[in-house]
Amino acid sequence: MKWVTRSHVHVDRVACPWLIRRFLDSQAELIFVPKSRVLETAQREGAISYDSPGAAYDHDGDLCTFDVLIREWGLTDAPLLRMAKIVNGADTRRYDQDPIARGLEALAVGYALRFPDDQKNLEMQFQLYDALYAWCSLEVAKGNS
Repeated sequence: MKWVTRSHVHVDRVACPWLIRRFLDSQAELIFVPKSRVLETAQREGAISYDSPGAAYDHDGDLCTFDVLIREWGLTDAPLLRMAKIVNGADTRRYDQDPIARGLEALAVGYALRFPDDQKNLEMQFQLYDALYAWCSLEVAKGNS
């Protein structure tokens, strides 16, 4: 599958590709374009649009796109749901939702400064998200979800 979103990735536009590759389609092709070209690119490429106005998957009320993908694809993995609280807090800047949210936002900014190329940024941040998922798995196992 092809997936398309806005360029200049940040929290939701890193978390969603991570979710797509780890839970939905390990071979997904991830395309990043200017915001004004997301929908036309999706149509031309036969891609699924996300995290952009009018996209197939976007914010819904208090839910960020990461939450919406989890809901719409029926994912129930407990560590993933724990991780969603962190991602949502960071992406929506509601840091009081989870004590780790502000840290994830800070790391996203740092990665964007270090790796302005979206594909390189994802490559580097996927390691961070893998580690965060591992931590969430441990927290769930300990009953701290």
